[in-house]
Amino acid sequence: MIQVLEVKTEKDIKEFIDFPFKIYKGDKNWVPPLKNDEKKMFSPHTNPELEFCDTQFWLAKDNGKTVGRIITMINHKYNEKVNKAYARFFKFESINVEVGEQLLLFAENWAREKRSTHIHGPLGFSNLDNQGLLIEGFEYLPSIASTYNKVFYKDIFDKLEYQKENDWIEFILYPEDCIDERILKLNETIKKRYNLIVNSFKKRKELQPFIPQVLEVLNQAFAELPYVIPFDEKTGSYYIEKYFSLLNPNLIKIITNKDGEAVAFIVGLPSLSRAMQKANGKLSPWGIYNIFRAINHPKVVDLALTAVLPQLQRQGVAAVLITELQKELIRYGVKEVETTGIFETNTQAVQTWKNFKHIQHKRRRCYVKEL
Repeated sequence: MIQVLEVKTEKDIKEFIDFPFKIYKGDKNWVPPLKNDEKKMFSPHTNPELEFCDTQFWLAKDNGKTVGRIITMINHKYNEKVNKAYARFFKFESINVEVGEQLLLFAENWAREKRSTHIHGPLGFSNLDNQGLLIEGFEYLPSIASTYNKVFYKDIFDKLEYQKENDWIEFILYPEDCIDERILKLNETIKKRYNLIVNSFKKRKELQPFIPQVLEVLNQAFAELPYVIPFDEKTGSYYIEKYFSLLNPNLIKIITNKDGEAVAFIVGLPSLSRAMQKANGKLSPWGIYNIFRAINHPKVVDLALTAVLPQLQRQGVAAVLITELQKELIRYGVKEVETTGIFETNTQAVQTWKNFKHIQHKRRRCYVKEL
């Protein structure tokens, strides 16, 4: 008999974190997270988002053996923003359809008890978490900013009559190894028209003074996108600590105005997927070596974040960012770039990537169900 039990002890936390390592063992396209990062989710001392998310962690057990897991939560800040009473689920994993059904039905009942009108997911604490259920592109290695799951999970959601709420799509881009002179001239014209300066970096410490401004640009640029809530100082610091050491500063460009204020930025992240597979969740000396080798000698680059202040969107500023990053890609000899998830309804961003030689290779879905 399957039981769904709350995670309460250190042993439970370990079971929750270790479970995907068991069910994806030997899967060439699963990218393990770092276990220490996963553990930070559970405590308000290390996860400030627990302050405004009513969150519980659950394990599915069958005769004492862990056979599934799920997080249920209510993100009160998001509900206040959209004036809705939604619950969400996250980190859903299961050994089979039966266990998956039991977990989702349990999450639905939990949400009803919290007086939620709908439940949707997979959604994390914020839009910087790996969200959505992969439904197309299982044959491709995911970036560390994307998701991967069992193929049969989609069948569970279909059977329980969940509906599509939103889809993210992802692209592989194949940048040219030279930049057209006309594009370079156009970018110079855009920079002069709006008095913009492109800032480049060689060391991570050079990025530090820009961090508060970058967070503000991110908040304004993403404000109207689904599932987004603004980052405050605490939550911003949480994600900066998580990702800062993984950055290659050469692949980051920040545009400032004549007053030195950030107005746009792009973050290229060296693909760490293979290195994370070798690390297998642990930062051993061998794991650290592989990660930093991938950071300093990128072969594939993931486009982690691109943001432009609303008043400068559709003015060519994004094109300037992409061109400046492309100069670095050429210098490194990078032939392949992978985008993170873009809402399929964000036609402006989708068209930007379609201007490159590309393939759309993945689709992730957020499901919703009325309770």
